[in-house]
Amino acid sequence: MVMVVAGIVAIWYASAVIMNAPWQKDKYQRAKVEWTTAELIRDTLAQRRPVLPAPHQVLEEIYKTTVLKKITSKRSLIYHAWVTLSSTMLGFIIGTVLGIVLAIGIVHNKALDKSLMPWVISSQTIPILAIAPMIIVVLNAVGIQGLLPKAFISTYLSFFPVTVGMVKGLRAPELSHLDLMRTYSASQWQVLWKLRWPSSVPYLFTSMKIAIAAALVGAIVGELPTGAVEGLGARLLAGSYYGQTIQIWSALFMAAFMAGSLVALVGITNTYVLKRMGMAP
Repeated sequence: MVMVVAGIVAIWYASAVIMNAPWQKDKYQRAKVEWTTAELIRDTLAQRRPVLPAPHQVLEEIYKTTVLKKITSKRSLIYHAWVTLSSTMLGFIIGTVLGIVLAIGIVHNKALDKSLMPWVISSQTIPILAIAPMIIVVLNAVGIQGLLPKAFISTYLSFFPVTVGMVKGLRAPELSHLDLMRTYSASQWQVLWKLRWPSSVPYLFTSMKIAIAAALVGAIVGELPTGAVEGLGARLLAGSYYGQTIQIWSALFMAAFMAGSLVALVGITNTYVLKRMGMAP
């Protein structure tokens, strides 16, 4: 693992030197100064607006915008991460509940299975970058602004894996188990609660890992067409406007850290729930 990380960092530094070198050489030429290879490498790794920032520049930016800034400051990366996290979690919760409800309906109703499931799958063929501005404009037209439009975009991306995973999970029980429940004259609700639901829990948490990462992507994308001034998407947008590539990369790293943390949290919850259910050692 250490060797892999070291290799990635080495390739990153080499790529930064190669990609930033043309601008630095042009600067030397315009200033009519002599330079050495060591000076070129040093200067390419210290540019204020590099094409590709070096790892230490990204880490320094993250340190400045997290440790050295108050979390209430608009320049704090933690502040922007919290804004994005809020819409992510709201969209994830709505998407999870919606996915579970749709899955229960699809499993228990053949008409929904034949009619709704194809539409659920087809909905994900529409590029989110195309549909996000439409959602924002429509919701703004009816007076819905702020957190909810971004959350709805997160919902759009997160409900699909939950729906598909839960349909698979609710259909996981063996026919012999279902026949046994019918022998006991169990109602559909009892079959769902006592047999189908416990069988679907591992599928649910697996799909939730995918859904929460997708919800984060949706929240960030939702901040782009709105001209937002808060959130990681706003940091990415501002960085692209003003050529602040270091700011862009620091926001990307924060987003990656958030995604990894959220997926890990779902995994920990999964382990705890399965142990409580007696389904894991």
